[in-house]
Amino acid sequence: MSNSEANKTVVRACFDNASKGDLDVLPELVTEDYVLHPEGIRGADGLREMVEGYRAAISGLTVTVEHQFTEGDYVATRFTLRGRHDGELMGTPPTGNEIEVSGLTISRCRDGKIAEEWELVDAISLLSQVGALPQAAPA
Repeated sequence: MSNSEANKTVVRACFDNASKGDLDVLPELVTEDYVLHPEGIRGADGLREMVEGYRAAISGLTVTVEHQFTEGDYVATRFTLRGRHDGELMGTPPTGNEIEVSGLTISRCRDGKIAEEWELVDAISLLSQVGALPQAAPA
């Protein structure tokens, strides 16, 4: 397996295990000095805490990897989050709404683990779907 394929595999494993809620494996997938930007989340414990927060707010949370591309130590992943908003999320009380949100992550791998990531999630769409943003009036 090429280094690029190995990097894609470790990144996909991180998404797949987060989707299943199997977070005990995170120390095997991320380096001790792992950082997620822009949130500043650090290490496997920080990543676990973030994922647990989303899983508590969104029941049936699934993360589907739609596409992955590699270049050197970097893996770009387009993903989709789906589930039901039935817990507090970013200060918004549960609505019971089904959500579907897309995102992009660029992961930098080192020695077979994820060392650093930059993530963009369509937060406007997410907040709109859970009713945290006012709906625009029709034109």
